[in-house]
Amino acid sequence: MLVNPHYKSRALQQYLFSLLQSCKTTRELIQIHAQIVVNDLSQKNYILAKLLSFCIVSGDIKHAYRAFEQIETPSTIVWNQMIRGFARSETPKESIKLYNEMCRMEAEADGFTYSFALTACARLSFLREGEQLHGRILVSGMCSNVYVQTNLVNMYAVNGGVYGVIKARGVFDEMTQRSVVTWNSLLVGYTRSGCVDEARRVFYEMPERNVVSWTTMIAGCAKKGRGKQALALFREMWRAGVEVDGVTMMAALSACAELGDLKTGTWIHSFVDKTLQVRNQPQLVSVNNALIHMYANCGFVEEAYKVFKRMKRRNVVSWTTMITGFAKQGRGQEALNVFRWMQNVEDNSVRPDELTFLGVLCACSHTGMVDEGRYYFQYIIKSCGIKPKIEHYGCMVDLLSRAGLLDEAHELIKTMPMKPNDALWGALLGGCRIHKNIKLASQVTHQLTTELEPDKAAGYLVLLSNVYADAKRWAEVSSVRQTMVEKGVKKPPGRSWIQVNGVIHDFVAGDWSHKNASAIYEMVDGITREAMLEDHMLELPEVLLNTGREDINVSCLHSSVII
Repeated sequence: MLVNPHYKSRALQQYLFSLLQSCKTTRELIQIHAQIVVNDLSQKNYILAKLLSFCIVSGDIKHAYRAFEQIETPSTIVWNQMIRGFARSETPKESIKLYNEMCRMEAEADGFTYSFALTACARLSFLREGEQLHGRILVSGMCSNVYVQTNLVNMYAVNGGVYGVIKARGVFDEMTQRSVVTWNSLLVGYTRSGCVDEARRVFYEMPERNVVSWTTMIAGCAKKGRGKQALALFREMWRAGVEVDGVTMMAALSACAELGDLKTGTWIHSFVDKTLQVRNQPQLVSVNNALIHMYANCGFVEEAYKVFKRMKRRNVVSWTTMITGFAKQGRGQEALNVFRWMQNVEDNSVRPDELTFLGVLCACSHTGMVDEGRYYFQYIIKSCGIKPKIEHYGCMVDLLSRAGLLDEAHELIKTMPMKPNDALWGALLGGCRIHKNIKLASQVTHQLTTELEPDKAAGYLVLLSNVYADAKRWAEVSSVRQTMVEKGVKKPPGRSWIQVNGVIHDFVAGDWSHKNASAIYEMVDGITREAMLEDHMLELPEVLLNTGREDINVSCLHSSVII
């Protein structure tokens, strides 16, 4: 690329600017940048702004910053390009630093400056810095700028929990104009803070909804455990003719996994395959991961494995989801086989993380592979340099307790570097019940019930009562039950789901609200009588000793009966 050295006029500047506009590759950009420097135009802000814009769009933030550093007096547009670039980069904190430097140099900020800086605050969860920006926006008179206001709503909504949503709502209510992006930002805030009912009200108030609106609402319901509402919204979205995307599919599949709704999950799988075939597009790794999770949670781990094997690309989530899927189904050897396969991937493109090892340890725990569990627990520390978290210790305590190695499990709890939680003590007490270790169960439960609030002590007292009952020490059972009454302890009722002909039925212990409740209870009674006639032993929950028939029936409806 040759440029006449004597052609230093406005025409030259326009020529270089046009080259930047038509620039396609980084190599071309470097050549143009060299001409800008050679022709002493590196202080021309409007040319540099265009160069920075190309660097940022192409992802070359380092080249952009090197060019920016050479500018003695950057214009607002140039500052904005760099603040925008870093706000969207992997280092958004640099965006805030540049904004503060811009203020120190007394450069004039505009609506774009504030919007890009607010984007960085949102990504960083910098609520305090965002509030400071809000103050400057008010002083500058930019508070009526729709673009700035929308970014303010978003910053508060994604950062501050309930407080942030209240602040976001305050900004939102003051706006005279709102776009669908503004509404979506508020919707995200409500769903992230768990205020699903408020989010639902906002959703139906929206004058216009797009795929982001629907997906946010579906994902929010699914995350909050409202799977039925999530799938109802998904069907409503479908009937409304809104084109779904991969994120929508993931949210709906998450709800299917929670409910065990195989029918809807399979339909979504079929729809995804047909849509991608028509569009001639590859299937997203994230959608495949969601399919694996859905099939595994519905108990169809073989279908999950088919999806996994067909994947052309897999990330660490793919491997972890498959390992966990096998582990939950008690297929520990298959889970370990997948893990070994992961370790042998030739390009070493994926490395196991904390969740992967949690799945491996769960597989060992669910299938009683003590030696393998010990090996992988040490492997995490020594070979991978990962510090085990409380969940990893929980798996090991559960594994050792189920295997009858109660002293080893108890010692692991006492020596772990963090305070044990309910799950760990529950696993140890569960092992005490299986192996009838009354002394350790009594010792641990006594310690815990003196330290915990009554509602948290309930599970431990129930377990201790069951340990005593297994040993037929009815006086101690009665004593524990009396302690529960005195402390006002109540065990939460059991809850079950079942899908029949595509309909999800939800049952709570003692609940008669189902339309077929009488027939259901009658069937349970019939099954119980037949089991007793066949000389099967029914182990009723011992905390129900001296209770009436009705209480026993309630407990039989859930997993308290072992036949």
